[in-house]
Order: sequence, then C-alpha cells, then structure tokens
Amino acid sequence: MYNKLLPAPVNGGFRMEGYWVWCGSVIRGEDGKYHLFASRWPKSLPMHPGWIVASEIVRAVSDTPEGPYQFQEVVLPARGAEYWDGRSTHNPHITKHGDTYLLYYMGSTHPLADPEPGGPLGLDDPRCIVGRANKRIGLATSRSVFGPWERKDMPILSTRPGKFDSFLTSNPAPCVHEDGSVLLIYKARRYEGNTHGKMTLGSARAAHYNGPYKVVSEHPVFPPEKFHLEDPFIWKTPAGYEMIAKDMEGHVCGEKYGGIHAYSPDGLDWRLAEEPQAYSRRILWDDGQTRLMGNLERPFLLFQDGKPTHLFAATSNGTRGFYDATETWNMVIPIASE
Repeated sequence: MYNKLLPAPVNGGFRMEGYWVWCGSVIRGEDGKYHLFASRWPKSLPMHPGWIVASEIVRAVSDTPEGPYQFQEVVLPARGAEYWDGRSTHNPHITKHGDTYLLYYMGSTHPLADPEPGGPLGLDDPRCIVGRANKRIGLATSRSVFGPWERKDMPILSTRPGKFDSFLTSNPAPCVHEDGSVLLIYKARRYEGNTHGKMTLGSARAAHYNGPYKVVSEHPVFPPEKFHLEDPFIWKTPAGYEMIAKDMEGHVCGEKYGGIHAYSPDGLDWRLAEEPQAYSRRILWDDGQTRLMGNLERPFLLFQDGKPTHLFAATSNGTRGFYDATETWNMVIPIASE
C-alpha cells in the first residue's frame, strides 16, 4: 500500500475551529454523499487526556471522498453518568450490513463533575483514572446515515477478569461479513496491580453484529513482548484478512507511529507482510511539500467497488506526537488504483 499513496489534499479531510478532532471513518450514505464520523472535544481542555472525559462522536459530509467535510451534527452526545457510555464516545468505525448502518465505538463514564474549561487536567486526575478504566466497546445502529441512532444499554465487548483484556476494551476494528457475522479486532489492556499494562490486540467473533461477541483466544493477537501496536483496521480478502495498525515504537515497521501491514488466513493467526510498513508519518501534500506529521493514527480505508481508494487518519502538527500539538484534524490520502 505504501507505494500506492498519492499526494494528500491540503484542504481535504475534516477539522473544526475550537475543537480537537480525532479518529475518522467514512461511508457513502443513501444520499450518494460521503459521511465522515469523527471524535471531537473542546480546546478548552487539553488534547490529551481531554478525550477521556469529553469526547463526542460527530458526523460531517462531503460530495467527494477527499473533502473538505462540513460538520453536520453530534451523533453520540453525552447522556449521563449512569450510562456505560454516558460521558465520552470515541473511536468511531462506521460500516453497513444490508439496510442497517453500524457504528462501532468506544464509550466511557465516570461519576465526577465535568472539568473546568481551561483548568488543569492530567492522567492522574480522578476523572481520567476512572474514565480510562471504564472504556468499553459499543455499537449503535440506524436505518439511515442521518439517524436516529439506537444505542445499547450495555457494551458489546466488556472486560474479563484475569485475562489480557481485564482493564479495558477499545479501538474496535470490525469486519462484517455478508451473512451478518463479525470478526472484531480490538485494543485491550490488562490489570497489573491497581493500574494497567501495555497495549495488546484481541480477537472476538459474533454470529450476528448484534452479538453476543465472544473472545476467540486467551492470548493477544500478537505477542506483547515483541509487538506494541494499537489502532487496528482490518478487511476481508479472498485469502483471509489483512490489517493495518499503528506501530507505537517503530520496532515492527521501522518508524515510530508509522503503520504496519499484516495478514491472516482466519483472523486469529496473524503474520507481518513481506513489506511490513503500510504508511509513514512523512506525508507528501498536493502543494508539493513533504511534512513529518506529529501523528498519523486511527487509520481507516474507504473501499469502493471492492478496492481501497482512500486512507483516512487522525493527524496533528505536533513535534512530539499530540503532546505539543496546537491543531489536530482528520486527513485523507488518495490511493492509486494500479
């Protein structure tokens, strides 16, 4: 894929004044337009970890895959601390089966007051500690890309005591098959004492997208002592499945925060591709400039007529990832057909 990426449009993608924008997942709606589902939270909070306590999933629209996308509505707003996803919705992944749109996402809650705008907010804040530990994967459904969206009262994939996913489940990467069954790759952390361990990826299946979802291996997809990955995206191929994901340290693809490429015959046994790098943070833009982006995360491929045509990713202008970023947005990279 790496050598098929075309220049990225400078004025493409989706951004919002006054908001941090992250994630990004696109589908062609019943109106023939392209609808991008993304996460946003106000810049009155720090980018990280503001998303843990204040993210909400929104929808934007464009006549073309490249954009620019224009904000339309909040899709999954806060709905109260008593709901499992009542305080934060994040990591949207939009897809469709038959006449039903499927919006997979991460939700979280906590019972504490909202942070003060402009005030300090760190990972040691009680709201962030509780909010992170309550991250779970959910599914909202609708017969229209315009909603209304039906949210479930329980996550579709929760945690399991004593397992590699005992602390949290997040970053859903579903592959919905023609018969409605699902392979779901997801991010997990386990409890280590009173805190969490490293990121791992798990694999779950469901006979129907409404569930139940069952984890199919007691071990992570990749051995955590060798692989430190997050943000998976998977798709079906005649030979099985393929995956792209974020390389946290660069030990796999050779670039920190770059993308890895892997394949699997069954969705459980995964191997790196011969050329393991799927994409780079060093982006060639359509103004002729090449820039090293602070981030290129939450990769999402738009498939049209069975082929990937565009790579979407969350990005920033930071030099230390998002830690010193002043702008974040969702960008898009066209993919050559040959």
